[in-house]
Amino acid sequence: MENLFDVSGKKVIVTGGTRGLGLGMAEGFMKAGSKVVIVGTSEKVYEVAKAMQEKGYDCQGVKGDLAQREETYRVFHECVEKLGGDLDVLVNAHGIQRRHSAEEFPLNEWDDVLSVNLDAVFILCQEAGKIMLKKGYGKIINIASMISFFGGQTIPAYAAAKGGVMQLTKELSNDWAGRGVNVNAIAPGYMATEMNAALLDPSNPRYEIITGRIPAGRWGTGEDMQGTALFLASHASDYLCGAVIPVDGGYLVK
Repeated sequence: MENLFDVSGKKVIVTGGTRGLGLGMAEGFMKAGSKVVIVGTSEKVYEVAKAMQEKGYDCQGVKGDLAQREETYRVFHECVEKLGGDLDVLVNAHGIQRRHSAEEFPLNEWDDVLSVNLDAVFILCQEAGKIMLKKGYGKIINIASMISFFGGQTIPAYAAAKGGVMQLTKELSNDWAGRGVNVNAIAPGYMATEMNAALLDPSNPRYEIITGRIPAGRWGTGEDMQGTALFLASHASDYLCGAVIPVDGGYLVK
């Protein structure tokens, strides 16, 4: 019987693939035998890709600024070119964060966060959909957030963007599920990544509050994202459509 969870040979794009959750998921795909192109904003993307190649993985890198619309299109098509003109799986794991109280939040930073965390996600999904719909098969995995469910504090732009990612995932699923393209999302909980450096400081009173609410007793890592990402990329999830799956150590249900 075919292995429902097999993703070997799948052609995969992972944005934000040089660090944190994106790198964790990208490496999970590589270990499972997928061909992966990672996207990053600096020369580091080539260093990470080379390091993965030296481990024996099929990995290439593309550098680009997903805050710029024309760059987002260029990045996508360069990734597809590196994959031989085809695409099976898109993982939108890129993102930025800006923190200010809502009454002080600068509009230029609002624009930056929405451009990267929502506009670019839609563009990449749309372009991936054009390829996947033609062959009647594909998997798109968006990265939502606990903030897709909660409001958060001092992050109005991020909250708006991640709420948008959750709803966009559902809408795209409605449009494409009947045509062979599954669109789902993972909602990470509190993760020990660079983006959360301020919250991870034990002197920050919120660190103890957050940690105390996680039934698993710890913050998550990129490795904790791998199983769910591989599931959503495989035939095992062919009847899963528009879902937003929390990977949060139980935080949401506490």
